[in-house]
Parts: sequence; structure tokens; C-alpha cells
Amino acid sequence: MLNIIPSNQRYHADFGWLDTRWHFSFGDYYDPENMEWGVLRVFNDDIVQGGGAFGMHPHRDMEIITYMIEGELRHTDSIGNGDVLRPGEVQVMSAGKGIMHSEANNSKTVPLRLLQIWIMPRTHGGKPRWEQRPFKREQRLNRLFPIVSSGDVPGTLAIDQDAAIYVSSLTGGKQLTHNSKPGRHVYFFVITGQATVKGQILHAGDQARIQDETKLDIRAEEDSELILLDVP
Repeated sequence: MLNIIPSNQRYHADFGWLDTRWHFSFGDYYDPENMEWGVLRVFNDDIVQGGGAFGMHPHRDMEIITYMIEGELRHTDSIGNGDVLRPGEVQVMSAGKGIMHSEANNSKTVPLRLLQIWIMPRTHGGKPRWEQRPFKREQRLNRLFPIVSSGDVPGTLAIDQDAAIYVSSLTGGKQLTHNSKPGRHVYFFVITGQATVKGQILHAGDQARIQDETKLDIRAEEDSELILLDVP
């Protein structure tokens, strides 16, 4: 089963400092038919204007992944971590029994774009944990490059779930294949560009929710930035 959801069907909210598109129920947007995809609970495509910030706020029992596309994001949390996330870099925050954090555009004038992903964990009440890692475009060029896993893939950031996240900078005309185990849910999103999945075209901002497919052929119709999640 492959269900393509066009970009213009995403929930859109513009708060001035934040221009966001929510792929699942979140905040003021509630749709009981669109709560999650497997253990994927949140997928937000955010543009934060210069000087914009998410003030200090709490989380618990959620694996929160941030993938930076453009600009710089400054992170601060209640367990003493603080850093700046730059394009291509990935941040994982395992909220566990509870953590407070804030996120702010590190520039007063230049907008940023990020993807924030929430995955439901296997266990609750654990010790909060934070990690950040840079990745280069060369690592994801014309391949599905793993950036997050349950800890079983070397070089990835670990989360408390049997899930994997891959990114790709795929050159126009190039094709690759993702193999998934039976019973898994795959979530595919075109960040920029245009790609074909199982013969169906997706444009920038389009998403595909895929179930009971063990082999996915992906082709870039033009230079494209892509992200794929494989979750239970």
C-alpha cells in the first residue's frame, strides 16, 4: 500500500515568526484519522524567521529528532546541553522521564528550515539524553545514508525504538532501492526536488506513507533532497 499526500494537503499555520506544516495532528491541529504512522507521531516542516524561538518547554517519553536543512538552530536544555545545529546536522533528544529545552534561530535576520520528528519510544521513564552530530552531503550523495537507528547501525545517533532514518542527496536520473522487512511502515518525504517511488511522482513537500512493501525503487527526476523513515 502506497498513499501519496501532496504538499498542499498538509496542515499549514503561519504565526509570523514560525511558518510550519504539520504532517500529523499537532498543537491546535487535531484529526483523529491522522495521529501517527506506526510509531511515527510527529513530522513537522518548520521555517523559523530570524530572531524567532521556541521558548523553554517540557517533553517526556518521546524520541525527538531534528534534521537541519537551512540556517542555524541554537539548542539549550535543562540537563546542561547547548549547541548550534547547522545544515546537514542531526540532533536526538530522548526525553525520558522529563526534560525542558528551548530552540532559537541563531540569526536575527536569516530564516532557518528544519524537520522535527517525534518517534514513540519502546520504554517510558528513562534517563533524558541529548546528542548532536554533523554529517556531510558527500555521505548521503546518491545513497540512502543512515543517520538514526536503534543503536545497531555504526555511526548513527541512537534512539529507544526499532526505527531507522535515512537521508539522500540524489542526483537527477539516479535510482536507488530501499529494502524493508514485512510488516514495517515506511515514511518518505521530498525535501526539495522531485522523485518517483514505485512509479508514482512526488514533488517537493509531498509525502508517501507506505505499508506492506518490502522493496521500494526510488528515482530522482531532478536533483533532490530526500528523507526516509523505516519504523515498526
